[in-house]
Amino acid sequence: MATKVKPKKSVPAKKTKPKPKAESQPQVTQEAIVLPPATVSGYLPDDTPPVGAMISLGFQQVLTMFPATVLVAILTKFDVGVTLLASGLGTIIALLVSKRKIPMYYGSSFSYIAVVVTAMSLYAGDCFASAEVYCPEGVRLVQVGIIGTAVFEILIGLIIMQIGKAALDRILPPIITGSMAVVIGIALAGAALGMAGNNWLVAFITLLATVLFSVFLQNKGLLGMLPILLGAIFGYLVSAAFGIVDYSGILSAAWFRVPAITLPAFSDPRAWELVVSISLIAIATIPESTAHLYQMSLYIDTLAEQLGRAKYNIKELIGLNLVADGADDIVVGFLGGAAGTNYGENNSLMAITRNYSIPVLMTAGVMAILLGFVGKLAAVVNSIPVAVTGGLAIYLFGVIGMQGMALIQSEKVDLFNPKNLAIGAAILVCGIGGNLGLPNGLFPFTIPVVFPTGIPAIVFAAIAGIVMNLIFVIFQRD
Repeated sequence: MATKVKPKKSVPAKKTKPKPKAESQPQVTQEAIVLPPATVSGYLPDDTPPVGAMISLGFQQVLTMFPATVLVAILTKFDVGVTLLASGLGTIIALLVSKRKIPMYYGSSFSYIAVVVTAMSLYAGDCFASAEVYCPEGVRLVQVGIIGTAVFEILIGLIIMQIGKAALDRILPPIITGSMAVVIGIALAGAALGMAGNNWLVAFITLLATVLFSVFLQNKGLLGMLPILLGAIFGYLVSAAFGIVDYSGILSAAWFRVPAITLPAFSDPRAWELVVSISLIAIATIPESTAHLYQMSLYIDTLAEQLGRAKYNIKELIGLNLVADGADDIVVGFLGGAAGTNYGENNSLMAITRNYSIPVLMTAGVMAILLGFVGKLAAVVNSIPVAVTGGLAIYLFGVIGMQGMALIQSEKVDLFNPKNLAIGAAILVCGIGGNLGLPNGLFPFTIPVVFPTGIPAIVFAAIAGIVMNLIFVIFQRD
């Protein structure tokens, strides 16, 4: 008789309660990182925003470039109105030269201050011996040098378009460009402290306020882009409280004025002596401009991908970018504005607002041109006490030097390599020591026509570094 086998009772599976998702820590998947086109907003280089957006976005660009651009004009005794006019017109011309492909705004460059101040002190001595805010004689001489810089930048751009950037990097490696940036910043230390000495208390209050604005407003939208402007306003208010602001120029200034445009002094032999000196400063600005191009290319292509559009790859336009830089300096040089460069702070603003529209930048250029004709604005800027400018300069000139160190670091330059140590050491000592320790900042080596009174220390440092590097390149010493 078969025995019955009792079937095993099935044990029901335990019900597990789903774990609640923590709202404060959502899971981020790869799909969540790339936003669908419907939720992405922004303007690519060939986009034209509505009129209202174009005006407001353009005004933000002008507001961002304004503090640094105007401060360079004050420090070098250029006309503020012409500098604003040249900034706007130069930007428009550069955008057209780049075939409306590279969204950049152009303003005055701090890199040229040291050599411009040295040149104007030598050949137009009254410029910095008086309280005048504008020195047309010195400006006309420097204009020839700025045009020389434009020609140099255009030639380098054309060469890169033919042979590529790698070949240029062998002649101007990061140890040279980074060390030159350090020299340009630190060599100006004497000038910064000299201005601050007009009222040490006001200068250091301005310095501290600017640093605090720069640190604590970082990544705070538009305000985070304007620490220099906010620092200048704070210093101005402190100066007003101390009774050291002269308002007479503001009261007497007309609302409308034609900017004091000057023509380059091509017929003055002293001007041609400045061409090499000023042009060589492009050694420091070319890597800066190229870094800005790479940065912009990354942001633009990311936005294009999120919008489902083709990438722009403007990083491949290194040569064309430098040609555009030169086009800007040609405009600046012929009008009498301070030597220019494309602005990293404006690039940062574009990244924050996700706006890379060329029409917006052209609108900003038109606004800057119009501001150049506002006489009251120029008068207000010129009424800023020297001590306030000195406080700002301590910070800004130091930052230039630190950026040179950052370039060396970011490019992973081997400072244990004796070749790099030798090149960097020679540039730093010749540039900084020569500018602060030699009479008038000149090495006593005269070259007829080009350097009849001696070679400026910053220029000598650049030449020494380039020649030393070429020796190592020729003899293949890495």
